[in-house]
Amino acid sequence: MNIHAEKPRLSRRITIIDIARVADVSTATVDRVLNGRTGVKAATVKRVMRAAAELGYVDESDERARDVRPLLPVSFILPQGSNRYITMLGRMIAEMAPQLERFSLKPTVEYISSFNPDLLAKALHRHAKSADAVVFMAIEHPIVREAVNRISAAGTPVVTLISDVASPGRTAYFGLDNRAAGRMAGYLLARFICKRPAKVAMIAGSLSYRAHNEREMGFLNILQELYPDIEVVGLREGHDDEALNYRQMRTFLTHHPDLDGIYNIGGGASGVGRALKDARREQEVVFVGHGLTGDTREFLLDGTMDAVITQNAEDTIMKCASLLRDLREGRKPDNAPDPMRIEVMFRENLP
Repeated sequence: MNIHAEKPRLSRRITIIDIARVADVSTATVDRVLNGRTGVKAATVKRVMRAAAELGYVDESDERARDVRPLLPVSFILPQGSNRYITMLGRMIAEMAPQLERFSLKPTVEYISSFNPDLLAKALHRHAKSADAVVFMAIEHPIVREAVNRISAAGTPVVTLISDVASPGRTAYFGLDNRAAGRMAGYLLARFICKRPAKVAMIAGSLSYRAHNEREMGFLNILQELYPDIEVVGLREGHDDEALNYRQMRTFLTHHPDLDGIYNIGGGASGVGRALKDARREQEVVFVGHGLTGDTREFLLDGTMDAVITQNAEDTIMKCASLLRDLREGRKPDNAPDPMRIEVMFRENLP
């Protein structure tokens, strides 16, 4: 919570109502904290005392106010580009800064050129010098793995979002079980396609993302196991770019006019959907993709897309924040966090 932004005018007396509003607790909780009564969590006590001190209700020399720790700077590093889900995630991190302050975190977000391991490794080292934790969407590459290992060895927690990296140094991963997500995509395509045999294709952002690689493997595995009469006619990379995805989809449609389904493994869904519409195939080709955003929502509503596999962005941020707070307070998790829940959205269950 940005306490400074919500300070009442100093022309009137500060009350516990003001403190409760800034700390986002009840007035009864404020009363218990200020009067030293038990039954209030330590984190809540700190939040109330920080608000009271900032508003001038208590003197900053108050022992409980001095116990409030400064905000922990956390750097979020995300790929730059037209992946609308990643753009939404970055915007949400900035918008949730007041909520993250309740976890004693101060987030910053930087976007770097997608699919460039050298730039990513340099950004990781640069942010590790100024931040107390680094959170990023990983590229599976030796240079990136080495950067993670060195940063974590120096004592800075490193957390991955959406796509993981095979590094023993990374602290935690908050993303899907991507093999399971790929299997889900294959299952959905097979069930939606009403004829056999059939032809399907895939467009990935980049297989340098472990997430995209694992989704591809899961997709191929379930088709081989359960639907051997569905032929995969190709995989192309679109770098999560809508214009490139448009061209890749048009190429598939030209080379395979009898194409029955498309699995868009990464971002750039608008390019795929526009290509299907321009070819007047949007109601014939089954289209499954990832990331619930404004464009994929519209494609679900008009029937261009049949299903969207996604993970809850807000839940991802909050679980990451909770882990970083626990680490700061000396509470190390016994086990790795569970994978994020795979959510499948159809037109009929859109929130």
